[in-house]
Amino acid sequence: MSTVAVLGTGTVGTTLAVAFTRAGHAVLVGSGDPSRPQAELADAGIRVTSHAEAVEAADFVFNATPGEIAAELLGGLEPALRGRILVDVSNAAVRGPDGFPTGPLDPATSVAEQIQRALPDTRVIKTLNTMDQRVMVDPTILPVPPTAFLAGNSQQAKAAVGTLLHDLGWKDEWLLDLGGLQAARALESSYVMLGPIITRYGFAPFSLAIAH
Repeated sequence: MSTVAVLGTGTVGTTLAVAFTRAGHAVLVGSGDPSRPQAELADAGIRVTSHAEAVEAADFVFNATPGEIAAELLGGLEPALRGRILVDVSNAAVRGPDGFPTGPLDPATSVAEQIQRALPDTRVIKTLNTMDQRVMVDPTILPVPPTAFLAGNSQQAKAAVGTLLHDLGWKDEWLLDLGGLQAARALESSYVMLGPIITRYGFAPFSLAIAH
């Protein structure tokens, strides 16, 4: 089993951290304020520490910080992230008056590509950003198989991340490699569907899926 660092203590980060712990991995959660009480993480026996300390101990690093600040935040951890695999599950968007995304912050790039530019010696993989956090850690929760897209410039790193996703219940046939990291632009653009989906279905679990 691997050591997984999850950066971010929001709903997505907490959900991932608890799921990887239950799957048998050693998990550290990185926080900008490690002293802030985190009841769900404490109940699961997960230690919350600084971003830098979490990264230094990890085989895999998951970025669950807000996409709008991720590249700048992670850029400050560049020495510790050299040679590591960083899995970016974040999204960033322009938001409307209702708070829902209306479009990407920069259509010419993606959060994942910005992170890769800030971390040239880190293998950045984009995945799991096209679904509800409950589906990330239990894809069988839906009545039809979801799709976890993977984008990244390292085939070896994508394969390693795919193997790690198996521990969350993902089957090989539900993983779809979309090629290089530039494909993250399309994946992040799908975030604009969040508002209409929630308006139609409420806060039920959801995921994009490819039928072919």
